[in-house]
Amino acid sequence: MTTSIIGFPRIGENRELKYATEKYWRKEISEDELQESARALRLSHWELIKDAGIDEIPSNDFSFFDTTLDAAFLFNIVPESVKQLTLSSLDRYFALARGYQGAEGDVKALPMKKWFNTNYHYLVPQFSEKTEIKLTDNKIFDEFQEAKDAGIQTRPVIVGPFTLLSLSEYHDVKAENFVDDLVDAYQTIFEKLAEQGAHWIQLDEPELVKDVTGESKKLFDEIYAKLLTKKSGLKVLLQTYFGDVRDVYNDLINLPVEGIGLDFIEGRKTAELVHSGFPDDKILFAGVVNGKNIWRNHYENTINLIHSLGVKNVVLSTSCSLLHVPFTIENEEFQEEIKQHFAFAKEKLTELVELQNILEGNDDSAEADNKKLFEKARVTPNAKVAETIKILNEESFIRHPALAERAKIQKEEFNLPLLPTTTIGSFPQTREVKRTRAKFRRNEITQEEYDKFIAGHIDEWLKWQEDIGLDVLVHGEFERNDMVEYFGQNLDGYLFSKNGWVQSYGTRGVKPPIIWGDVARTRPITVKWSKYAQSKTDKIVKGMLTGPVTILNWSFPREDISIKESTLQIALAIQEEVLDLEANGIRIIQIDEAALREKLPLRKTDWFSEYLDWAIPAFRLVHSKVKPETQIHTHMCYSEFTDIIPAIEQMDADVISFEASRSKLEILDELQKQNFKLQVGPGVYDIHSPRIPSVDEIKNTIHAILSKVPKEKVWINPDCGLKTRGITEAKASVENLTAAAKEVREEL
Repeated sequence: MTTSIIGFPRIGENRELKYATEKYWRKEISEDELQESARALRLSHWELIKDAGIDEIPSNDFSFFDTTLDAAFLFNIVPESVKQLTLSSLDRYFALARGYQGAEGDVKALPMKKWFNTNYHYLVPQFSEKTEIKLTDNKIFDEFQEAKDAGIQTRPVIVGPFTLLSLSEYHDVKAENFVDDLVDAYQTIFEKLAEQGAHWIQLDEPELVKDVTGESKKLFDEIYAKLLTKKSGLKVLLQTYFGDVRDVYNDLINLPVEGIGLDFIEGRKTAELVHSGFPDDKILFAGVVNGKNIWRNHYENTINLIHSLGVKNVVLSTSCSLLHVPFTIENEEFQEEIKQHFAFAKEKLTELVELQNILEGNDDSAEADNKKLFEKARVTPNAKVAETIKILNEESFIRHPALAERAKIQKEEFNLPLLPTTTIGSFPQTREVKRTRAKFRRNEITQEEYDKFIAGHIDEWLKWQEDIGLDVLVHGEFERNDMVEYFGQNLDGYLFSKNGWVQSYGTRGVKPPIIWGDVARTRPITVKWSKYAQSKTDKIVKGMLTGPVTILNWSFPREDISIKESTLQIALAIQEEVLDLEANGIRIIQIDEAALREKLPLRKTDWFSEYLDWAIPAFRLVHSKVKPETQIHTHMCYSEFTDIIPAIEQMDADVISFEASRSKLEILDELQKQNFKLQVGPGVYDIHSPRIPSVDEIKNTIHAILSKVPKEKVWINPDCGLKTRGITEAKASVENLTAAAKEVREEL
């Protein structure tokens, strides 16, 4: 029995990749210096994995931005507008990721979506009639050679062809048009890697855990029937994760591949499928260590599972890439009685090796220590929270009066102009803002000094919003580090890591809080600064909250109770905050559910029974008690919402804003088709790119929106918060937004 992992965090123990890349973007270091930093980071990770005792080590799981983007770049799936930029190969790559606006031209970034059921984002490849599949990059070969030169034999990893084609978007062409050329390109990769001395290649095919029927099944069959005819002597690991492969299991075990990777953590039917039979001539890469959560593995359960499978050849592995957990618990300051319950990426390597030793009869002490850990009660339940959840009934989740009547009341209450303008909530978090928060946290400045600083920033940005003519203002969230961590810090039941960063997209990291016990609100969270901001202006200032489903989905959840129960606990806490804001004069309250879709089951048959039937009511619980004249907004971003429009409407908010700029407003067709009743604020420009949209560009977007949505239901806003943008670009973009909205109003 051996051990392996699917992938490893690429950002570095101390986010070295983030800092080096951003220095390069600011032109503070050269491309050579950035590449050298990346090489050093890759080598340190390979050595760490090897020294931990892992037998089979992946390569090419590293990326400067995203591995799906890497695959698009490798196969020349690059828009003509980017190919024509007279930039270096690396800068064209970054132009695909971030957009480009400069002397060489003006191009938008590729669309960005959530990676399956995670908070990681991938760039969506674009196919057109001009797309010509061919190998145009050497990254996969160079990184294999780097490791080999360091004396480390790796298994190169690449997004599999079925997943790549399934996740891409097509313009006047179909995926089937590219199968032959793409298969040829993959087979060329096989050949070149074999010549370099590779033994294995890992094809990541997480798309197989979705519903694979009809046309998608036909596409999969066609690809692999052709692909595996020429492996050039390489052994192929077909790796799946994020669920089970019930639709294609029998097909997989009969393919001429040497290894099949299955997820035993999120794959509800994986064990059942394997029990039905697994070939002796194939290797099962068993994903038994959770790659998405930070709790210790329960060795007894895992050992019993492995024994029960009855498979001849097993490699112990992670359920998915360790990209989705922090680097190491070693840098944390938790007390030992808390820390012993956690395993970050580095510690999960140790878990795999200990499980291997236990199964081979070489490590009784690790098994005994692990058993003791799980015998002890970890937390004491909160009886008050449990009782409150117990007495919830159907009426607890219903707001009165109905949406249409509320809309009439609110229209009279607010008297807003046609196409009201607003922003999503946050303004740029400058170094000064972050340093001041850090000083306050370290007790280097007083509460009075800190409050004066925050108040000054709120005053400055309120005045700017008034000056440019925004209709509904925000206070800017300068007191908040993160839209989930900030709330967690003010709720009972949460713990916070010091360095538990996880990549969200590109160089953007998040530090998910940990739900340790029952969640409860013990004091106001946002009331102070929302009330202050409203007192400084006659215009409406939105209260800004994060919704319960997003708080849950962007935290590391408990594994000892259901996520439904945890979410209801959070919903009750946020409900108290909503009512407190309302009582303090806040008339519009935005409750962000950016991550609503994140834990949506990947199989449509499970959507409602396993998730939406409780997630949607949890959101309604938060605002069910507010007055009719209080307007509830929500915001969602970077997910595919078109197929859950009815569920979104059932959230019963008054206004929803969502990302639509990178996805070219495609969701509007579905809203129109389904006669969506809520007011909507489709994002009119992409804040995740540094480029500044012109007034005419935004006007064109507004006109596109108005062609699909009645003008009385449209709000004008960016597609997300502005905390990650610089002040200059943020202000210029929003000023263009307000100017565009005013010009369109005059035209109507």
